[in-house]
Amino acid sequence: MRDITYPPVIVTAKVLFRALGQTFQMSGTEHVPREGGVLLAVNHIGYTDFVYGGLAANPSKRLVRFMAKREIFDHRIGGPVMRSFHHIEVDRGAGLQSMATAVEYLRAGEAVGIFPEATISRSFELKEFKTGAVRIAADAGVPIVPVILWGTQRLMTKDHPRDFSRGKTIAVRCAPPMYPTGDDPEAETVALRRVMASLLDETIRTYPADEQPPGSWWLPAAYGGSAPTPEEAERLDREEKRARAARRAAKRAADKK
Repeated sequence: MRDITYPPVIVTAKVLFRALGQTFQMSGTEHVPREGGVLLAVNHIGYTDFVYGGLAANPSKRLVRFMAKREIFDHRIGGPVMRSFHHIEVDRGAGLQSMATAVEYLRAGEAVGIFPEATISRSFELKEFKTGAVRIAADAGVPIVPVILWGTQRLMTKDHPRDFSRGKTIAVRCAPPMYPTGDDPEAETVALRRVMASLLDETIRTYPADEQPPGSWWLPAAYGGSAPTPEEAERLDREEKRARAARRAAKRAADKK
């Protein structure tokens, strides 16, 4: 694929990281192969995860094509940028097409990024995973590299103001590749989630303690933070979904007038 905008944007992003005084905890990035198709399964805790998730493949000099919801592609600025990066549009009402595109990319030797949770986790723990990641990797015959991000929720996430103040630590950790067969997508998805949950636990526990004191809103309740519990987060997700549906219905009604 021809990339005109992606490489210079990465260079610009690295300059911004330095300007923001960000420190990176990177580990396991050697598990991302330097060539050939590979699917990066990334946890989802903030709106900037596309940016930082791609860093997992940077030491291997790979550009990651992320699967992202259609609404981003519909944006007058975000859409052209996403297409220039060759990211993959996901229409939740027609997911098979996006999966087919991802498989095509992978078979062509690309690195593709996917968020198995589909949406941002308000609890910052792992939500339930969709089976799409293992099904895509199995269909394409490529490995999955589990990737955990931590610290990105402090920058920009749901229900909290943006905070790009200096001095934050961002963790990017990769686990060894997994090779799903597709024989039992449910079981293989459970296995993927188990690996990522273990890596997330390790990442939280080794994150600088002075950056996540007890009671921090960006720290899961199970670790002494004040983030919603997974059950509370699920309730908030349901409320958000109902509110979004109501807005769409109101807009449709207004358009008919």
